[in-house]
Amino acid sequence: MKHFSELSPAAERVVDAAEGLLQQQGYNGFSYDDVAQQVGIKKPSVHHHFATKADLAAMVVQRYTHRFREALLRIEGQHAGARDRLAAYAELFDTTFARERRLCVCGMLGAEAHELPEAVRDEVARFFSINLRWLQEAFELGQREGALAQASRPEALARAYLCALEGAMVVGRGLANDQGPSTVGIAMLDLCWR
Repeated sequence: MKHFSELSPAAERVVDAAEGLLQQQGYNGFSYDDVAQQVGIKKPSVHHHFATKADLAAMVVQRYTHRFREALLRIEGQHAGARDRLAAYAELFDTTFARERRLCVCGMLGAEAHELPEAVRDEVARFFSINLRWLQEAFELGQREGALAQASRPEALARAYLCALEGAMVVGRGLANDQGPSTVGIAMLDLCWR
């Protein structure tokens, strides 16, 4: 599989369309016809760039993960404190959800994991691993700052926080509510922060 940085502008437009479709409808909810229609090309042109739907979805997740990692680095550069970092992290989910109540690509695909091709499953797992590791480090920082009890388990808090944000997106969509997931994240921080 190519790296997303090697995509031509035309292939990039295909990936953009597929990302939106994945966020709205999931892996099994879109076809190459849907992508072709959104991009304004013929279906064989989509196949020219990505031989299979699995190749396309894996590329979407690879690029999504890279962009998320860049956002995490920006958060670290802009916020020294753990709570501020975690609040900024929650705002990443608001940004996604604000676009037509879209869900996180990997949250949506995670719900379909048992039906996904292995390459896509692996990319989704990589996304979650990166995020959980970053969140755990942020909660560990909160402990070092004295803001969290030493008995708190940063690994468990990281998992709970990520689940709360992903779940807030799903519930928000189900309620047709435009309230951003960060309100849930901040509420969770209020519960565990001293």
